[in-house]
Amino acid sequence: MARINSFKRVNSFKSASLRGSKGAKWSKILLLALLAVSLSLIGGEKENLFARNLEAEQGEKELVAKQAPHSRAEEVNQVITLRSKLAPTPYSASSLLSLGKPRGFEGEALREIAFPLGGIGTGTISLGGRGNLRDWEIFNRPGKGVNLPFTFFALYYEASGKKPVCRVLEGPLLPPFTGGHGLSRELVPGLPRMGKAIFRAEYPCAQVELTDQKIPLQIFLEAFNPFIPGDPEESGLPAVLIRFRVRNLAPEPAKITIVGSFLNPVGFDGEGELNAVNNEKFGQNINEIRRHDDLSGVFMSSAKVKADSPAFGNITLATPWKEITYVSHWVRGEWWDDLQLFWDDFTQDGKLKDLDEVSPSPEGRTDIASLGLIAEVKPFGEVNLPFLISWYFPNFLNYFDIVREQRGRLFRNHYAERFFDSWQVAEYFLQHLPALERKTEIYRELFFSSTLPPYVLEALSSQAATIRTPTCIWLEGGQFFGFEGLSDRRGCCPLNCAHVWNYAQALAFLFPSLERSMRETDFLNNTQENGAMVFRTSLPLGSGVLWNFKPAADGQMGRIISLYRDWQLSGDNEFLRKLWPKAKKALEYAWVSWDADKDGLIEGEQHNTYDIEFYGPNSFTSSFYLGALLAGAKMAEAMAEKEKAQEYQALLAKGVAKFDELLWNGEYYIQKYDQVMEKKYQYGEGCLADQLLGQWLAMVAGLGRFLPQEKIEKALLSIYKYNFLPDFSELSNCQRTYALQDEKGLLLCSWPRGGRPPLPFVYSDEVWTGIEYQVASHLIYEGQIEAGLSIVKAVRDRYDGRRRNPWDEVECGHHYARAMSSWALLLALTGFTYSGVEQKIGFAPLIYQEEFRTFWSSGAAWGNYGQKLINEKQLVAELYLAQGELNLKEFSLELPPSSEGRTVTMIKAGIMRQEGKITPDKRIAWEQKGKKVVIKRQLPLTLRTGESLHFELSF
Repeated sequence: MARINSFKRVNSFKSASLRGSKGAKWSKILLLALLAVSLSLIGGEKENLFARNLEAEQGEKELVAKQAPHSRAEEVNQVITLRSKLAPTPYSASSLLSLGKPRGFEGEALREIAFPLGGIGTGTISLGGRGNLRDWEIFNRPGKGVNLPFTFFALYYEASGKKPVCRVLEGPLLPPFTGGHGLSRELVPGLPRMGKAIFRAEYPCAQVELTDQKIPLQIFLEAFNPFIPGDPEESGLPAVLIRFRVRNLAPEPAKITIVGSFLNPVGFDGEGELNAVNNEKFGQNINEIRRHDDLSGVFMSSAKVKADSPAFGNITLATPWKEITYVSHWVRGEWWDDLQLFWDDFTQDGKLKDLDEVSPSPEGRTDIASLGLIAEVKPFGEVNLPFLISWYFPNFLNYFDIVREQRGRLFRNHYAERFFDSWQVAEYFLQHLPALERKTEIYRELFFSSTLPPYVLEALSSQAATIRTPTCIWLEGGQFFGFEGLSDRRGCCPLNCAHVWNYAQALAFLFPSLERSMRETDFLNNTQENGAMVFRTSLPLGSGVLWNFKPAADGQMGRIISLYRDWQLSGDNEFLRKLWPKAKKALEYAWVSWDADKDGLIEGEQHNTYDIEFYGPNSFTSSFYLGALLAGAKMAEAMAEKEKAQEYQALLAKGVAKFDELLWNGEYYIQKYDQVMEKKYQYGEGCLADQLLGQWLAMVAGLGRFLPQEKIEKALLSIYKYNFLPDFSELSNCQRTYALQDEKGLLLCSWPRGGRPPLPFVYSDEVWTGIEYQVASHLIYEGQIEAGLSIVKAVRDRYDGRRRNPWDEVECGHHYARAMSSWALLLALTGFTYSGVEQKIGFAPLIYQEEFRTFWSSGAAWGNYGQKLINEKQLVAELYLAQGELNLKEFSLELPPSSEGRTVTMIKAGIMRQEGKITPDKRIAWEQKGKKVVIKRQLPLTLRTGESLHFELSF
């Protein structure tokens, strides 16, 4: 059997290895590795982010979308246009469906960009759109607006016979330039900068292109931190790699130095302002120059800060580059002496005169160190200059606990169990860089090669980044926790809030071991003997101290559905067996508190994610309850509790009937309660965006539909019809504002039939991206593709870099966890399903079915899948495993729309092991039900890293 003619998106980072162009050519090694394992599947060439022909992109303001082949686009558009008559959208089908590269940002669109760089549980440093380092959040708390004084990169350029030119390696500063004393000198606004910056990114990799009319160089700042699905350890390194790829556009050689200047911040604990070298928290700061064969740089520490202080730690700026220049600390002068003397020294010849001393800074102040990399760039040549920034702030202070008495306790970050200082982190990073970069690049290549619209890929990847912001905490012993979001200097709404994290799906599919840690906390720590689940976590676990507050009905029921999802993804029956006793109690607690008459609907007082109580039967919390009953029935059966399973199933059937009878108004599901005016903050006859949230979570978890499909679809279309606004100019919103003026977005609730309470629930007029993604993906699940994509595009249009940061979707704080619901878009559009318990995987793409490819992740394994229709007589498909191990008994797919009604007459199957040969697999059987084809094996097949399954279906 011939192998599928794979598409080739194998261009790696154009940049050379961390060691620079004088070292091993890692890009060639990576290219060979990608070719060897055949990273990509079906389709045409797609350029790599950092390897594209950038000369052709001079002056480009928007990356041009690569259109899909006309015949496929036309076919998909026709299907969607028919459906969209029920739900007209403000976007054309072509604008929603066109494929292409991620958008680029320049000019005013650079203003709000802050691209988070850092590992899981390590904190982050953000790369600004202009190439500036901003929002230093490595001190165990959020740090929006924390900029290290005098911390920047600069260029010295000299060509034969020409006057040297120096620039700060950032794009031009953007207005406003206000301030009673001018702009802050500590951010060096008075030094010349590059003339233009263009920002591009495919998370976890970012690039800033810097050019200047007076310098014949093209400079690319390229930054990343390893991101490897299923491997939280290697995705949890407290370090950032920054490469400067410098291309000489002139016919004569150029002498250059790129210098990084960094303030020693040790002593700063993340609170208050950090806007000068003088601060009472500073003193005895030490900048030690270290030179070794493979790594040189400056190690910054403090003799003043004790090892048990929350502020204890160190930071390293290092490089493997051989030809360096440095100064351990700038002159400790008066007025403007420090910056003036440094700049005069650097601009003279690109070399620094070190003081050759390692002396602690005076009390109340710290120092700035500079490390420069010297190179000569040949005519029309290129050089790569690498910097490593690593940090080590091991002591995590519980400043936030929901139980006040627990505040003040000190914990250790998980990464402190692996490393003893930031220099060791840098050594580890360099030593393992080839593997870290290769695996990160494989992920990025496979993910961004998916035949999904670029704004969808951006919605997925940008919110997956939340896992690696201070929203998430990874402590000693591997315990993983999350805030709801982040205030500028404090975590917001601690901790593991069940009713918010119900929405988040990215963690479960990318790093499932961390998600399972949260489930263990939910049931083994937070669920009491009577079944009541505390929906916020207090630290430390196991102390016996729990938050004294009522349970949240949506949170508690949703965690049961999430447990089912995590069990299915892991395939680990022992994991379920361990948590099942408490999960069963949590489910049956509903019969005590919310469904005392056991009629299948929740009716009592229901605290929920809107921070108020709903009363009476309603679609929101009852949909969670029904989903939990379905999940409970399936888990009880797996635990050999047949009678329990039957009890849950019977109650589910009863509840579904009553849900439909009592709450359906002909267009959508509503809330019923007796005395309308007695209780504030209800929604009553309103069209709630979250009315089917429990059903959505069941779809994501693999439980399927428990409500009638035709009513699910009609309710979703009503939500879209009544809640999605193409313009907010006429909306009167007295609540928090997340969409305004000419922006588009989805309201949490509307009252198209009247009956809006005088004081409806408190967030009803707001727009939350986590709910927008939930509704969008649910619409897509039900075939309303264009309506769903319109909501997604509206979100990403609002986060355009000019008005908001594309990598920071806010709600009650920055990097809000609810927005990780965006991962469901991937599941819905690709039709991806997986059960580790039943050892089966499947795909049913909804767009570009005739030539389709997608990234997939089951948690323990990940890779990509592709299918292609050949001559309308054969469908070829390939499942590639990039990392992990997969045991499979069953594989399913759906025939493209143009092949519906045809009968599959023959299937050839094959397995490609790492040696590159396809071995026919004759131990298969198949069955076809309509357009769905299920291929089965009697015995499980084990796929490992680099291997793939191949299928040829003939009609």
